[in-house]
Amino acid sequence: MTGPTDGPAWVRQAVERYERPLLRYALGVVGDLERARDVVQETFARLCDRPPAEVNGHLPQWLYTVCRNAALDARRKEKRTMPMLDTAAETFASPAAGPEASAQRKDSTSHVLALLARLPENQQEVIRLKFQHGMGYRQISAITGHSESNVGFLIHSGLKSIRQQMIR
Repeated sequence: MTGPTDGPAWVRQAVERYERPLLRYALGVVGDLERARDVVQETFARLCDRPPAEVNGHLPQWLYTVCRNAALDARRKEKRTMPMLDTAAETFASPAAGPEASAQRKDSTSHVLALLARLPENQQEVIRLKFQHGMGYRQISAITGHSESNVGFLIHSGLKSIRQQMIR
């Protein structure tokens, strides 16, 4: 009898749970939806090559780390960075809101994303992992290689900078 962490079923469960969050994360790094899809596909292809026991207990960190490395490699290969502004807001907008609320949220989201795009890359990354992906400092630390205290500092500094820019 096989359990939920055996073979293809385990990978399917990982894809169902993490595909969209990883796509949002990769999009933030590479700035292009098609490249982000390629990065996520590569991430899950690498997962297929791993025995379940190797990633049990830390699957989210493993997936985000592999996704991050693949996205950074893709971005380096392209040698160009596109800010994640309207693309992300349009791609992941909620279909449940009315037109006025959607327009207002899109404007607010675009403004915050524009301010976020002005931050140093390391601050952008930790803020996205924290708020878009709901990760804790320990998980972010495992993914980025920064210490937990440095993660906290980067988040604090980035949010402070965004707040100051919004007041202006």
